[in-house]
Amino acid sequence: MKKILIIIMFLIAGILLYAENSLILEINTLGNENIETELIRSLIMFEVGDNYNSDDIAESINNLYQLGVFKDISIDKEALPQGLSITIYVEEYPIVEQIKITGTKKLSDKSIKDKINLKKGSYWSPFLGSEVRNKITEEYKLKGYHLADVEFESKTIEGNRINITLNIDEGSKVAIKNVKIHGNKEITTKKLLGKLKTKKASLFRSGKFDKDKFGEDLDILINYYNKKGFIDARIISWEKNLIEDSFVIDIYLVEGNQFFFGKVFVKGNERFTEELIISQFKFKDEEVFNLEKFNNQLGSVTNMYYEEGYIYATFDHELKKSDRIVNLQLNINENNRAKVRKISIVGNRKTKEKVIRRQLVISPGDYFQQSKIMKSQQNIYNMGFFEPDLHLSNPTVINQNGDVDLVINVSDKVSGSANGGIALNSQDGLVGQLAVSHNNLFGNSWQSSVKWEFGTNTSNFSFNFTNPYFRDSSTLLGTDLYLTNKEWETYKVKTNGGSIRLGHPLGFLNYSKFIVGYSLYAKKYSVLSGHEDDASQTLQDLDDSSWQNTSSISLSFSRDHRDNIFFPTSGSNFTLYNEIAGGPLQGDFNFFKQIAQVSWYTKTIWKLALRTKWRFGYVTGYGGKEAPPDERFYVGGTGADGVRGYSDRSIGPSEGGLREIIFSTEYSAPIGSDQIVGLIFFDAGNCYNKLEEFNFWDMKTGAGVGIRIQSPFGLIGFDYAHNFEDKVWEPHFQFGTTF
Repeated sequence: MKKILIIIMFLIAGILLYAENSLILEINTLGNENIETELIRSLIMFEVGDNYNSDDIAESINNLYQLGVFKDISIDKEALPQGLSITIYVEEYPIVEQIKITGTKKLSDKSIKDKINLKKGSYWSPFLGSEVRNKITEEYKLKGYHLADVEFESKTIEGNRINITLNIDEGSKVAIKNVKIHGNKEITTKKLLGKLKTKKASLFRSGKFDKDKFGEDLDILINYYNKKGFIDARIISWEKNLIEDSFVIDIYLVEGNQFFFGKVFVKGNERFTEELIISQFKFKDEEVFNLEKFNNQLGSVTNMYYEEGYIYATFDHELKKSDRIVNLQLNINENNRAKVRKISIVGNRKTKEKVIRRQLVISPGDYFQQSKIMKSQQNIYNMGFFEPDLHLSNPTVINQNGDVDLVINVSDKVSGSANGGIALNSQDGLVGQLAVSHNNLFGNSWQSSVKWEFGTNTSNFSFNFTNPYFRDSSTLLGTDLYLTNKEWETYKVKTNGGSIRLGHPLGFLNYSKFIVGYSLYAKKYSVLSGHEDDASQTLQDLDDSSWQNTSSISLSFSRDHRDNIFFPTSGSNFTLYNEIAGGPLQGDFNFFKQIAQVSWYTKTIWKLALRTKWRFGYVTGYGGKEAPPDERFYVGGTGADGVRGYSDRSIGPSEGGLREIIFSTEYSAPIGSDQIVGLIFFDAGNCYNKLEEFNFWDMKTGAGVGIRIQSPFGLIGFDYAHNFEDKVWEPHFQFGTTF
């Protein structure tokens, strides 16, 4: 027993002695010139007072290497009477003091420095050198210089610093000499090469090799084979070989067999009949199986389900091949039908929420329907109150049934505008305009404006107010007041009066409404001095009559089905306006006026949109009286009766025409967004006193270019049009500022 106690005591003493000798008593750092000792100490995993642990040493060395500034690191230990002394030895990479580039012709020194991660103060290491070389050579490859190389020349200076010179050998430009396709039997090489963006060098092509573009070409080849029924076609490999300073590209593929459409079988469908689903796949007998066409028509089935709220439905399909016939097995898992629980609108700081909600065509409790959601967003955007970044957040699933909450994000834009401008034309001389308007007054969607036109021959003041949702109903209520004094070629007319309007949507036709209005105003006509002999008898009689009253009622029907009011790419805009004055309405003037205008919008290639407009006008007197001169049509310039290339009201009879026909077409493209639009246009039109006088070949024509900018300062527009009759160019301006 005594011997056992002695052995245990010796073991305990040995353990205590070992523990005492493994205790870290001091830590030293050697070799660092530019790296602070404190930074090194912060990355090691041990401190004075800790026991020595080899795992801590290894982790500390790894941490220090992660800095990327040390060439070599070692940690040694030295025994002391009561423990250990630890010394950390480091060898730093030199710091770059100066960078020089030589040999560049095709790339500037600045562009190279911007691309590489090498700057004054960088730590120069083999890894950094390799990275710099790769980035430079890759940049040259984009320019077609695949033989470019970089050599580094270094000079060590005091303080472990270094000057680096990048000697660049650009080499010659490497072009594609030939592209070869191997393995094709059914489709000719010429046809396949015609599909590729990667082309061999020629008189009109550089023959530059672009790796990303070539990767797309390989996909294009397979997609083309798939469209031709070769659904097993695949690329085996490809090679790019440098032969005599040119590339020769070899593409190896397998075509497989060509397949034809068979039958479609459906499983798992409950919401739609098998016949309806199969009807979405429109194939002819023995038609070549086109994989792209099949995927598009499968998308039609997907849209059918999504439109009914089955947003969680899945569609797995199998292509069952037999004797070159592909039968399609479509397995549908409909899952739950999602309902909309709540619709939230966020971001509207000025516009009242009730105004926005009127534009929604989907409501809480409805089944989720993608087309209604998109139309709701379109309606909200077309109010013109919000920035273009209007969007719907991803629907939030709120229960096990898959019902969702929707969040529509909007951002109010400035709705008020102060417009000003000055124009010079042959009819009115110098004309100025000042106007203050707001299309979303107090966030209620109320529209109001005050406008003053002034100039040598004109002075007009007008005020209008429109509430499109009177007392929160669908009824429109509006009023207009105006005081005008306008001088024409042979006469001038003063008008004082106003009108009231009531409107309502037509329930049986979407996006349409009718407006009925009543106007009462007084007019005074005066023949200008020196034109007594030029004025018509009607005008001379009006001059003798002093002030006369006009009492009229109007009825207009309109339907606006444009997809975007700023840059329409589909839909149409139709207006039919009718006005009758006098007769049972009393007043001194009897006339009937009718204007019909329709515009169609069509999206063509890319984002280009085509607009075509026709406008027809008709006015006539009745009851033995003629239509007043200022109710007639004056064609030319811009605006509703505009024909660009001609100054305002310069087309037709001098005292206005009783009939007008105008045609206009525009081909436009967004420049960055729908807030900036460039366009080319062609206008044609004329006005007459009798329709029998119309001659299509006698239409006045103009064509040119223009731009529209929806800027923070309002609409800015400019058209420059060529008059084909007089062979002159006419500028037309639009300008506005916001407040």
